Amino acid sequence: MNSPKYNRVILKLSGEALAGDKGFGIDPEVITSIARQIVQVARTGVEVAIVVGGGNIWRGVSGSAKGMDRATADYMGMLATVINSLALQDALENEGMVTRVMSAIEMKEVAEPYIRRRAIRHLEKGRVVIFAAGTGNPYFSTDTTAALRSAEIEAQVILMAKKVDGVYDSDPAINPDARKFDHLDYIDVIKRGLGVMDSTAASLCMDNNIPIIVFDLTAEGNILRAVMGENIGTYVGR
Repeated sequence: MNSPKYNRVILKLSGEALAGDKGFGIDPEVITSIARQIVQVARTGVEVAIVVGGGNIWRGVSGSAKGMDRATADYMGMLATVINSLALQDALENEGMVTRVMSAIEMKEVAEPYIRRRAIRHLEKGRVVIFAAGTGNPYFSTDTTAALRSAEIEAQVILMAKKVDGVYDSDPAINPDARKFDHLDYIDVIKRGLGVMDSTAASLCMDNNIPIIVFDLTAEGNILRAVMGENIGTYVGR
């Protein structure tokens, strides 16, 4: 096997990815499949950190749109990411992987507090680190968390795992003539609103020159392919 292209990565998982076809909650078969793929990557020597969303349980923006205080709704979303992180930790450990959940909101009974140097040390020891509770602040998405943590731990790439095989100029589920991009610049993502990640996260990646690979999580082995540098999905960067 060739050497991995990246030595330290952040894998961004949406909460919806954990729900599978159910659309809500956590599908045990799906999370087990994801865990196996992550372990496959980690055993190549790649340092893997994960940011997981909470949309399969609660979406702060949706709650806010229905009249709930935005900050309260966002904090509820952060707690949803902790639930998902613990579920992913359990699935990874069932596969024999040593993991740590690090939360931006202190809850010492279930997770370590996020401390940058400690997170890096865990990665250097070969542990998979799962960043929970977003940034710990309302009004910021888990996409922004992925960008921020990538900059902090000096990750070489963000792997954006989606249910589609890349970035298109329109929704391929609606438009059969939608065109897939193989490469995009950060500014294209921001100006065209292509849905890769929100503008705050994309700007943070652009400012810190953090590349993003958008790929299909549902294809078994794609996480490893992305880490190995195979041409899958859409590459966002300079």
